[in-house]
Amino acid sequence: MSETHTSRTVEALVPGRVTSDGAGVRLTRLFERELQQRLDPFLMLDAFGSDHPDDYIAGFPDHPHRGFETITYMLAGCMRHRDSAGHEGFLEAGGVQWMTAGRGIIHSEIPQQQEGRMAGFQLWLNLPAADKLCAPWYRDFSAAELPRGGDAQGASWIVIAGHSHGVAGAVQRQQTEPLILDLSLPAGAAFWQDLPREHHAFLVPYEGSVAIADRALPTGQLAVLRQDGDGVAIEAKSPSRVLLVSGRPLRQPIVQHGPFVMNTRAEIEATLADYRAGRLA
Repeated sequence: MSETHTSRTVEALVPGRVTSDGAGVRLTRLFERELQQRLDPFLMLDAFGSDHPDDYIAGFPDHPHRGFETITYMLAGCMRHRDSAGHEGFLEAGGVQWMTAGRGIIHSEIPQQQEGRMAGFQLWLNLPAADKLCAPWYRDFSAAELPRGGDAQGASWIVIAGHSHGVAGAVQRQQTEPLILDLSLPAGAAFWQDLPREHHAFLVPYEGSVAIADRALPTGQLAVLRQDGDGVAIEAKSPSRVLLVSGRPLRQPIVQHGPFVMNTRAEIEATLADYRAGRLA
């Protein structure tokens, strides 16, 4: 890291809330509505992980979305996706499912295993007002299709979205410029990531032990980064994995009603009317 760079520091630690969603899938909601403006353009982040089938087996039967994108990153296990736009996909360990709900979609995510571990993250990314009623889009990326980088320290990183150290991620979004990295760091490694000062950023260490500016970060908690530097320096105290996320804020009104995220209450009412009339399918 050049001496001209200044690392961001940690503004807050968020332990998340244990809850369930879908047909009873046990998960930790790391953030939702109370941090939507602070972490704009991101709307929600869930972490799930269990060796017990009762915690995940029923999955997420048919449910609607409108007005944003969902990014599911599987660390272990497998799920099948089907939706009302005719898409079908099989998401396996190490893969990513990226879905743009746009003007509306109904989909299901059902585990394809009866036992073993299922783990991963689901992130919600907002759409700008002009794109909220765009056509739905869907893409599965296998682990082998995700771009990767590495360095002489033995650190490696998967670039799900955005750009990192000359590696272009699987998905790019011009309006929100999301950066989504999965970092694997050996003990003693230091990783630097450039971050535009106006972009919001957070990270979740989910294995091992890491620190930022000598502040140790609890595993499994979300760390909100201040906008006080032009990047972030992450130091691994033990072999670690970290989900690092940043994006350009939209600075637009956010009105959420369950699985629908629009800009005004009137748009939410119109969405509910469309859903009840079967027009999201």
